[in-house]
Amino acid sequence: MVKLVHYCAMTLAAFAFYETMEKIHIWIALRQDEKEERKEKEAEIRRVQQKLLQESKQRDPLA
Repeated sequence: MVKLVHYCAMTLAAFAFYETMEKIHIWIALRQDEKEERKEKEAEIRRVQQKLLQESKQRDPLA
């Protein structure tokens, strides 16, 4: 009887551990995706700013 309870407890613990690791893995992957998207947006903003700055300098060389 003790062996059966021990087996059931270990199986439940392994399942809980697996599910927790799965959720953590998904959370980390989503955070990495968000960081990558944020970096891409910031790089695009910098490119647009540089482009606008160059255009304004070409229009008004005294500025």
